[in-house]
Amino acid sequence: MKNLNPAWWLLILLPKQAFAADAAIDALFGSINGFLAQIIFLDVFPGERDMPFIVAWLIVAAVFLTLRFNFVNLRLMRHAFRIIRGKYRTADDQGEVTSFQALSTALSATVGLGNIAGVAIAISIGGPGATFWMIVAGFLGMTTKFTEASLAQMYREVRADGRLMGGAMEYLSKGLAEKGAPRLGKILAIMFAIFTILGSFGAGSAFQVSQSMGAVQAQIPFFKEMPIAYGLLMALAVGLVIIGGLRRIAHVAEAVVPTMVIIYVSACLWIIGSNATLVPEAFGKIFSEAFSPIAVTGGMIGVIVQGFKRAVFSSEAGLGSAAIAHSAASVKYPVRQGLVALYEPFIDTVVICTMTALVIVITGVYSAPEYEALRASSQGATLTSAAFATISDWFPMILTLSVVLFAYSTAISWSYYGERCWVYVFGESYSILYKIIFIGFVIVASIASASNLVDFTDLLVLAMAFPNLIGLYVLSGKVKIALGEYMAKLASGELDREAGIR
Repeated sequence: MKNLNPAWWLLILLPKQAFAADAAIDALFGSINGFLAQIIFLDVFPGERDMPFIVAWLIVAAVFLTLRFNFVNLRLMRHAFRIIRGKYRTADDQGEVTSFQALSTALSATVGLGNIAGVAIAISIGGPGATFWMIVAGFLGMTTKFTEASLAQMYREVRADGRLMGGAMEYLSKGLAEKGAPRLGKILAIMFAIFTILGSFGAGSAFQVSQSMGAVQAQIPFFKEMPIAYGLLMALAVGLVIIGGLRRIAHVAEAVVPTMVIIYVSACLWIIGSNATLVPEAFGKIFSEAFSPIAVTGGMIGVIVQGFKRAVFSSEAGLGSAAIAHSAASVKYPVRQGLVALYEPFIDTVVICTMTALVIVITGVYSAPEYEALRASSQGATLTSAAFATISDWFPMILTLSVVLFAYSTAISWSYYGERCWVYVFGESYSILYKIIFIGFVIVASIASASNLVDFTDLLVLAMAFPNLIGLYVLSGKVKIALGEYMAKLASGELDREAGIR
């Protein structure tokens, strides 16, 4: 035993330590979760109409910004698509990654298990009508993302090592300082950074591993007996990418995100196509029950809440997380990257979540009696798997592949968000320490539940919206001016001449 490799000692001792710590972690954070949940999920519509404060906070901001920018989310989608395709690159662009790579990195964080499990739960509770309001919320969230990404570009900072530091922590501290509130700005920036760091360990790491492992174990029994093997494999895959920094993360995201979206959407389209005769009826239910829901607690308000909940929790519009990725994009004008960011909620919510919703509605698993137990226990991923299984017994394997890719891509992107916030608080020299801790959470999540810790970090991710939206409200005027100047140059043809477009 004396010559046993240290790595084997790790495999022997880690499970024991993790299980021993599991109960202690749950007990510690369980007492905190209740207090945080009371604030974040405070019901602003007492009675049967359940409207959590955090959802209302995000909805009001999205509506305000959409009106203030005169529906930029719809007006400039075509121009934004041309930017993503690289039509407006210039010699003056400065950044670490391309606009498309930044978009892919941000998308890899938002396109995750919520698109599969969360949508099924929303429809189970709110009925097909929740899909309609989910789409509406997705369109409104496009403007929130536009504002975040534009501000991230405006206030980003080039560090001594040449790396960029940007995101909500920068525009909160610098932007509010410009408005005469430097102390408040710094406090809000630190709050945001700490929420993001802790949230990345749970929601961005542990949750992704534990949830995806459940799907994998259903298809590969080996991982039921050796769950740590899955944790080690995922840790290795994540570690090889995040140790290399943003450029490696961006390159991987650039390849993984389109692949996983194509695989999942193609499978959904196959199911929809196989039930083509039921599509008109499904859309009819989605539209009619959006305004006249059947057996939904809270009536129309109840179904609106379910739709908006799914959209804001899935796309992360308003949380400020994606701004960190967009701050590193190479563009000449800040609002140009903001326009690229418009496509995040569109792809995540309007496209992918809607595909899941159609599969759930068409196959009828959201109301079929035989799936009542799954709905009652909120097993959204399993419910979606049941919908996939209506086509073929092997279709759930495609879903499992999608789940693993979604979880992996989310983990690598959230590691970058957490690392940048860690550096903002503790300094660049401690970056590697954060990455080691993050990878450690990946391993521990495969063998220890620590459910209260995961719930705690989920709450912290949602809490990011508190400081972030204050910054968006206060600084939206600056974005409006920049957008007006950009539109004037676009109308005059100046932007086309800069990019050599004829």
